[in-house]
Amino acid sequence: MLERQRPLTPPIAETSSYPVQIPEAQRSLFRQVLALFEQKKVSYAVAGALALQEHTGIHRDTKDLDAFLTPENAALALRYLRQEGFDCEVCDPVWLYKAHRGVFYVDLITGMSNAVIVVEDSWISRAQPAVVHGTPTRVLAAEELLVSKLFVTRHERFDGADIAHMVYAVGNRLDWPRVFELVGEHWELLLWALIFFRYVYPGETHCVPTEVWQSLIVRFQDVIGRADPHTRFRGSLIDDKMFAVDVKDWGKENLLLEYRLRRLKTIPDVR
Repeated sequence: MLERQRPLTPPIAETSSYPVQIPEAQRSLFRQVLALFEQKKVSYAVAGALALQEHTGIHRDTKDLDAFLTPENAALALRYLRQEGFDCEVCDPVWLYKAHRGVFYVDLITGMSNAVIVVEDSWISRAQPAVVHGTPTRVLAAEELLVSKLFVTRHERFDGADIAHMVYAVGNRLDWPRVFELVGEHWELLLWALIFFRYVYPGETHCVPTEVWQSLIVRFQDVIGRADPHTRFRGSLIDDKMFAVDVKDWGKENLLLEYRLRRLKTIPDVR
């Protein structure tokens, strides 16, 4: 009997400090989109691999351009992109819209897929000037970019390395009160990400101020000391597939569904 072959897993791109060669057609599309947003005065900030490159110097091949917008401005951007002949789709009204042209596309992102973190006007106003593919624009500030990656901890994608690289590159310059403001009640994920950073870079612990470590550790000791058995299960906010058994078979709450339903009630119609 022939052994069934397992499907090939796409190779993971290596991180590099060397610029990636991007096809001119792709660069041209990105420039067109950015110029359109600038011309129409759509408030946005570039995120994803291009923002990571700006903050850390890490280059990564990418076929898409990630733009963070508020839901209202995402609807506006989609309308302008359709007028320019882009094929547009609503992938998930909670957080993701796409505009295609050929094999390249633009992701319009309004928050995290679990609806815990939502892009607000302050994210855009705090974005910093940058030049992307020859076009003057803005990229997410390091604080917002870091927090946007905290919940990307899924089986098929993990952004912990990106966070570690960001803390290594800009940790001493981070506005830590802003980071705490953004993470809110989900500060334990921040602590986890920073412990991951500390493991990777044990000689660079100072990149995180001592008062940040102390604040998080004291808070952690406090919640451990008064652990409440009735605190709600949060696994589905991390990954609804990996923690499906908890919800479907073990009777745990589906907090993801609650967050998403609450968010859907506030989203404007983008058709």
